[in-house]
Amino acid sequence: MVNIIWVMLTAIGLVFAMINGTINEVNEAIFNGAKEAVTLCIGLISILVFWLGMMKIAEDAGLLNKLASLFRPIVKKLFPEVPGDHPAMGYMLSNMMANMFGLGNAATPLGIKAMEELKRLNGGKNEASRSMITFLAINTSSLTLIPTTVIAIRMNYNSASPTDIVGPTLVATFCSTLAAIMIDRYFYYRRTRKG
Repeated sequence: MVNIIWVMLTAIGLVFAMINGTINEVNEAIFNGAKEAVTLCIGLISILVFWLGMMKIAEDAGLLNKLASLFRPIVKKLFPEVPGDHPAMGYMLSNMMANMFGLGNAATPLGIKAMEELKRLNGGKNEASRSMITFLAINTSSLTLIPTTVIAIRMNYNSASPTDIVGPTLVATFCSTLAAIMIDRYFYYRRTRKG
C-alpha cells in the first residue's frame, strides 16, 4: 500500500510539473537530491561503522552483557510473560542497547528477531500479544543516550557543534519512552478491567 502511495505522489508531482512547465526544475531537484543523498550516506556510513565497531568491542569485552544484566530486572517487569532465558529477551535487550547508542539501523534487525520470537511465544497468532505491543511502544520511543545518526548528519552539514543535540535528545527520548510505557500500561489495565 505504501508503495502505491509513493508512486501516486510521484506521478501527481510529475503531471503537476508538466502542466506548470516546471519539469526542468523537477529534473534538477531529482539529480541534486540524488547527489546529496549519496554524500549523506557516505558520511553516515563512516559514523555508523565506527559505532558498530565500538558496539562489537563492547560486546566482546562483555560490556553489553553487563549493561543487559543491569537492565534485565527493569525489562523483566515490563515483559512479565517473557521468560528471562527466552531468546526474545536477549533480542529485546540488544535492540534497546543499540537504540540507546543511536544505532537505529543496527537495532532494526534485532527488533525484527525479537518480534519473531515474541510471536512464537504467543503461539504464532496473528494478534499482537501484550509483550509485542509494549516492545513496539518502547522501540518506537527508544531512549537514546548518544544520537549518533543525528550527530553524523550535523557533522556532514558542518554544524558548529554537532554534539549539542545530546542533552535535548536524552531528555526528549526519556520523556517519550516514559510516556510510551505509561500509555501502554494505561490501555493494558483498562482492557483487563473490561475483560
